This record gives sequence, structure tokens and C-alpha cells, in this order.
Amino acid sequence: MNDFNDFGNEQVKNLPKHLRQYIVPQNYEKYTPIDQAVWRYVMRQNYSYLKEVAYYPYIKGLSRAGLSIEQIPDLQTMNDNLGKIGWGAVTVDGFIPPAAFMEYQAYRVLVIAADIRQLNHIEYTPAPDIIHESAGHAPIIADTDYNNYLSYFGSIGTKAMFSAKDFELYEAIRNLSILKEAVDSKEEDIAAAEKKLAYISENMGEPSEMALLSRLHWWTVEYGLIGTLENPKIYGAGLLSSIGESSSCMNPNVEKLWYNLDTVNYSYDITKPQPQLFVTPTFQNLIDVLEAFANTMAFRVGGAESVLKAIECKNVATLVYNSGLQVTGIFTDLGLNEQNEVTFIKSTGPTALAFNNKELVGHSKAYHKDGFSSPVGKLSNCSTPLEKMGFDELKNSGIEVNKKAQLIFESGIEVNGIVEQILIKDGQLLLITFNECTVKESNGNILFMPEWGKYDMAIGSTIISVFNGAADKESYEDLLPVSSTSTLKVEYNEETLALHNLYQEIRDIRNSNSGFEKIPSIWETLKNNHRKDWLLPLEILEITNIQNIHPGVKKEIQIFLELKLSAEPTLKKLITDGLYIIENPVNQESILS
Repeated sequence: MNDFNDFGNEQVKNLPKHLRQYIVPQNYEKYTPIDQAVWRYVMRQNYSYLKEVAYYPYIKGLSRAGLSIEQIPDLQTMNDNLGKIGWGAVTVDGFIPPAAFMEYQAYRVLVIAADIRQLNHIEYTPAPDIIHESAGHAPIIADTDYNNYLSYFGSIGTKAMFSAKDFELYEAIRNLSILKEAVDSKEEDIAAAEKKLAYISENMGEPSEMALLSRLHWWTVEYGLIGTLENPKIYGAGLLSSIGESSSCMNPNVEKLWYNLDTVNYSYDITKPQPQLFVTPTFQNLIDVLEAFANTMAFRVGGAESVLKAIECKNVATLVYNSGLQVTGIFTDLGLNEQNEVTFIKSTGPTALAFNNKELVGHSKAYHKDGFSSPVGKLSNCSTPLEKMGFDELKNSGIEVNKKAQLIFESGIEVNGIVEQILIKDGQLLLITFNECTVKESNGNILFMPEWGKYDMAIGSTIISVFNGAADKESYEDLLPVSSTSTLKVEYNEETLALHNLYQEIRDIRNSNSGFEKIPSIWETLKNNHRKDWLLPLEILEITNIQNIHPGVKKEIQIFLELKLSAEPTLKKLITDGLYIIENPVNQESILS
């Protein structure tokens, strides 16, 4: 992005190019007066209810994150405030791939969906929105133990192996969330999207590391509880931002289980209320569970099982030799001995070599554009591993620049050629480059021929780590796929625009504390032309109650709302909760004092 705005925030400024591709402008002016009223309603409900059930830093965390009851936050204000606690924030278009989301966390940057839920989804939306991301995630960031967990989770998540199926699932979830949040989606389109998501979900096969990590993320960062099974507090953003589920989740019929490594076996459905939730006694326990799971992941385990994960994922991954050499590409084959140890690796297509996450000069994906292959293991009849040899030991083993060499590995792989270059870094032999080289297996199968050009042989006895993506992401241009499906932008008809104007008039009256004489005419227009609306009547009633004015209007609205909540059961809780707040007003200052 040429016009990248870092908001003067160090964390945002440090974002690499491959993450910046997801950022979209917030375009604050696009938020309608109804959007602002939706934000205000949800935040006032949160302030009223969550002070009793949210983990204790939440309420003060709202202000520390630059959030207010009265208006949707702008990104500059959020970054000014989050920057003081070492975090930042950017806006994106709906769901982004899990691997990218995790990496943002590792950079200590919150990803915030720029859109806000529609009024008909005010209690809960399956789509990410600014209420969920900012009012859910941002406030708890103020807790040091929690934000350390969040960033550490991100650093683990960026290394998780994912599959082609994972991206299919992501696209299906994204598509369904867009359709459900759109105003004019057809029921048959939503049904088809739900059917597709269900089919993909049921046919995922063995879950990838990313799929399992996503479960841990869901049951902690999104839907986590902390404390005791009998009296837990909410810290998960999905609950903190849902005025419906933050209340219902405390019901006895929602089972509460201790959060531990077994939680990874519980899948989830983003479109439905959760049947059970997990309680952690401390945030340190979250880190302990994450650490236990990370110890099973390919980036820590290495070996044949991890290389197979790289082959199965069919995406760019990095294999790390115990010499420190990193090979980045799409891996397609490996060799195994009788002990199931890796003896040979092969990538197809653009491949790059790196060390300490920095691409080696002359070994870009353009140079290795057709792939890369190399033995793994020790030389036969040689006690010192190749990677530990210095120039003198190499010379004694017959490996010398401009001399013909023959290397026979314990696996039986034989390399014959003229040594052109030997690359040693930090005391570790990483690479030997041969001319006129032949590489063959013990059965005579040819792996490399002289006419193919120079042969770069990776050095290392074992593969100690395998992780998702490139070692040097910037040089490799490790751009995760961006969905071709965009969120649907609402186009408002004249009737809705007229309703927006009424909302704005009431908002102006409240903010300026003047113009109260306009209220009767606004109410008259509202009840005659927009009888389906229920939120603006609540806002008008609030003003008449606070100012003790227009008793006739106040009485009419009370009757109107009572009729609506009896005639429309789906609105009963929303209207009842709104009336409760009017009778028991909250303000940011009183809660913080």
C-alpha cells in the first residue's frame, strides 16, 4: 500500500508488506447515524451488564483503549491510546486468513473489521465487526498477562501448518458471514452457503495444526472465561461484544469446563451459541496449555512426520536443517530409511534458501525457480557430521574447492562432482555447490544430472523444524491469499436515508443539549413513516426522561414500545434491556470513578 497510514504507532509502523495487503481505510464518514446508535446501544448495555460479569480490567480497559459509549471509535484515537501499552490497530475487510490474523497478533496489532453490524443483528453477528474487534478485544489488551498471551499465541500461530482444506473452510465461513450480515441477502443464498460450509466442515479430514490452534484461540481469546467453574468472569471478545450471549452464557445449561490441553478436541460453530465454555484459573494457564500444544507442532518436532505435514499442506513451508539452513518452497517428496528418518527432501517450483530468516545471497526463488532437492543425513564411515566440519576437516574428507569429490551418505545416496563453493556461517557448514554433479540413490535412481547445471547440496544430519510460510517473508514475498469475495456495501433507499436523518437529528440534540423543541415533530415523523424501527424511539424516550420534557411524547413512546415488544417477541429482550438502561442510566465517568 503506497498510502499506508501507520497512525504514528510503532507497532503498526513495523508491519511487514505481506500483512499490509489486508489493511483497508476505516472511512469513518461511512458510518451512518443508525450505525452510531447501534454502537451506543451495545456499549451502554455492556457497561450496565459487564461490570458484574466481565474480568475486572475490562471496564477501565475500554477507556485505556480509547473507546467511548457515545461514538464508534476512530482508528487514530485507538492507536494513540493502544500505543501507550505497546499495541496498535488496523482495519480490514471482514475475515482474513487465520495465519495472517495470528501474525498480526505476533506484531501486537489488533485487526479490526471496518464494518459495523446491522441493526437486525445488534445482539450477535457471525461476521467480524468493529464492535466485536474494538469493544471485545481492545479493552482486555490493557491487562499485561493477557496481552503477553495474545502476542505469544500469534508467534506460535504464524508457524502452524495449514492445509488447502483450511483455506476452503475460511472462504466458506467468510462468504456465509457476508451474506448473513447483508441487508438484502436472499434466504436461498444463505441456505446454500450454510450447506456448503456444513459440507466442508464435515469433510475436513484430520485437522491441521492451524485448525487445532484455531480451536484453542476460539475457546480463549473469543469465548474464554476466567476464575472458577461456579463463578467465572468473561474475558473472551466474542462474549464481551455480544449483548445476547454475554448474558445467556452464564446460564446453567451452558456447561463450564476447565480449560486444558483436552480443549483442542472441541470443535466450534461460529453461527450458533456455544454449548459449552472453558474456564481458566489464570492467564498463565493459557500460556501453559499453549506451550504444551506447541511442543507437538512441526516447528518444534521436526523429522519425517513434520516434513509430511509440509507435503500435505501443498502451500509454501520452510524446512530447517540442524545446520540452521532454511529451505522455503512447496515440498512434494521425501526419502525415508528403515528407522523412518528423513534421507532426502524435494520441493517443486520456486524455492529459496535462508539462514536466521535472511535469504542467502544468490539463492532466491528466482534462482531455484524449478525446485530444490538435497540429501539429509550423515556421511557413511564418518564420525563427524558434515555440518560440524571446518575447512581442514572437509579437506581431510576429500572435500575441497576446485577438486572432484565423492560423498556417500549412510542412506546410500551418492554425490559425485567438482566442488565449486563451500558456505559456512556461524561455524556451521550450510551448503556445498558442485559442478558436473551426479546424485543417485543406492538403487541407481538418478536424482540429479550434470546437464541440469550447478548442484547446491544442503548440509544437515536431520530436519529439526518445519513451519508454515517463508523463512524470509519479505524476500520471498510470502503473500497469503487474499479472498476474492468482498463484504457487501449497503446502498440505502430514500426511506432509509430519511430515517438516518431522524437519527442524526436526535443525536445532535443529545450532543448539543439543545433543540429539544424539535422532538415532538421528529417523533411524529418516525411513528408515521418508520413504524418498524424500535431503537430511535428508545433514544427519544431517554432524552425526554433525562430532561423531564414532553410528557405526551414520552407516554406515546412507552405505549408504542410496549405494543411492539408484545407483538414482536424477537425484540422483547432488546427493548426491555433498553428501557432498563433508561431507568438505570450509565455513563463512562461514573463507572471509571
